[in-house]
Amino acid sequence: MDAEVLDLFTRELTLCGVRQGETVVVLTADDEWAENAHAFMAAAGQLGATTFNLNVRRGQRNAVGVQGRHPLVGNELALRTLKSASMVIDMVGLLFSREQAEIQAAGVRVLRVMEPFHVLKQMFPTEDLRRRVELAKGLLEQARQLRFTSDAGTDIVYQLGQYPVISEYGYTFEPGRWDHFPSGFAFTQGNDGGVDGHVVLQPGDILCAFKQYVQTPVTLRIEKGMVVDISGQGMDAQLIKSYIDSFHDPRAYAVSHIGWGLNEKARWYQFSVSRQLPSEHVMNALSFYGNVLFSLGPNLELGGTNDTACHLDLPMRRCSLWLDDVQILSDGDVIHPGMRVEATA
Repeated sequence: MDAEVLDLFTRELTLCGVRQGETVVVLTADDEWAENAHAFMAAAGQLGATTFNLNVRRGQRNAVGVQGRHPLVGNELALRTLKSASMVIDMVGLLFSREQAEIQAAGVRVLRVMEPFHVLKQMFPTEDLRRRVELAKGLLEQARQLRFTSDAGTDIVYQLGQYPVISEYGYTFEPGRWDHFPSGFAFTQGNDGGVDGHVVLQPGDILCAFKQYVQTPVTLRIEKGMVVDISGQGMDAQLIKSYIDSFHDPRAYAVSHIGWGLNEKARWYQFSVSRQLPSEHVMNALSFYGNVLFSLGPNLELGGTNDTACHLDLPMRRCSLWLDDVQILSDGDVIHPGMRVEATA
């Protein structure tokens, strides 16, 4: 076992408060992430926890943009086992699933880990990142309206207050709390029927489902929380519309979560420079400092009822964002003094 991997995972589980007397279950599928699973178990053991690997058969691997479909569905014995743990390290991808909600409701803390080691190391969380993300969460909880704009023509307003706010800073030590290692943002959901305006995707914005950058402008017209029109002269508009339509589910056009990135270690340009992109997830894209994380699709994670399998994360650059009358971002830069850092990737 690589000593550097073991050290990093031990530091991560220390941040998560793993200690003697706890049970840590590492959830995997087939032969995926086997080395990381073994290292996490060794790290948990070093901290005094009881640990084991629960391995399930996947059958078919989901694409990046497909959420809430996983091999735990219908496996009640496995679900009961996970609900009895102190902490679950999820290497399968339970996000946006009813099963994950049940596990959290049982008081189990859940840590999703889907990135290869080089990304985990690059974006390793800090207590200061947690502070800034929790500040963002608090401001979102108090706000009743979120608006973001761009020089390209984006102008959209979210009415807030119906749904909770979730923070992601890369570790979890609170019972029943979920997080994603690594990450670095806070987000919520607009009220049902309470999102209206236009979103204009520009070259350099990100299509996470395809691990690629937008090449040509795309305009999405949104009324009462639903995308009612997608237009653009280039291929990107056709690509987005065709992808959503392939799910044959009108709920895929629903506006999903909204937030902004605060991880100064995350790289907007990661897709262009990585030599290991096929093995990577998209946490660099979701977390990079100053992005507006606009998304379409499910909202189960926030307590909603939309469980469509189509999830489109669309991190956007060079946007300005306000919570009520408080400006958070200006042209893609974090200007709120409590969240700002001077050096970024």
